[in-house]
Amino acid sequence: MIMVGLALALVIGLTLGLFGGGGSILTVPVFVYVLGFDPKLAIAMSFPVVGATSLVGAIGHWRAGNVRLSSALLFGLIAMAGAFGGARASGLLDGRAQLLILGVVMAAAAVMMLRSAGRDSADVRVPNVPSRALYLVALSVGALTGVIGIGGGFLIVPALVVFGQVPMREAVGTSLLVIAMNCVAGYAGQRDVRAIPWLFVCTFSAVAIAGILAGTSLARFVPQRTLKKGFAALLLVIAVLMLLQNHAKL
Repeated sequence: MIMVGLALALVIGLTLGLFGGGGSILTVPVFVYVLGFDPKLAIAMSFPVVGATSLVGAIGHWRAGNVRLSSALLFGLIAMAGAFGGARASGLLDGRAQLLILGVVMAAAAVMMLRSAGRDSADVRVPNVPSRALYLVALSVGALTGVIGIGGGFLIVPALVVFGQVPMREAVGTSLLVIAMNCVAGYAGQRDVRAIPWLFVCTFSAVAIAGILAGTSLARFVPQRTLKKGFAALLLVIAVLMLLQNHAKL
């Protein structure tokens, strides 16, 4: 099962590179259901994996001129506060409850990806949206990161486009930098990280990083609309299975 898990690490990285988000939401389910880790340990492990992978992807997008640093700092610093607080508060939740929340979030991510796949991915701008909305989304995404170990790119990208008026191409790269910042804060907020198997985490991260480098290079050539639909369908199936399993155990 370790080889299957590492193959899925490659998928996670590829998806992050192609879409700027979405793939990291698979990290915790892979750790729990494929590799057999305890849910709380899996969430703690997800932070260094997703953070390192996203940071490498952000560097690639930075070199291509697709990272808006001002937006990343504004959104990311607020999200980091939410991630730290969410991670501290997650100690009050049972691991199964966290997986149940993750299942709901995965279903929402699938729906959002299906909707976005039906629209043109060209640069989108909207007029004058109150900046308070951006702050609220940043805080909420950060809190979700801290509680369930997701990167939140599927929320960060549309928030940057709609509320931050960042062009789609730049929103993808900027999202990866924000995800890395979130993961640093989420990891810092964890109450106990002593049990993390660092050798495996580093191996998993290295494979995911190879995937994100490939995904970043392929993003210009691969038709994202079809890929998004297929990946969204996969997320939806996994989300339903997680909800059924963890609802029955609570």
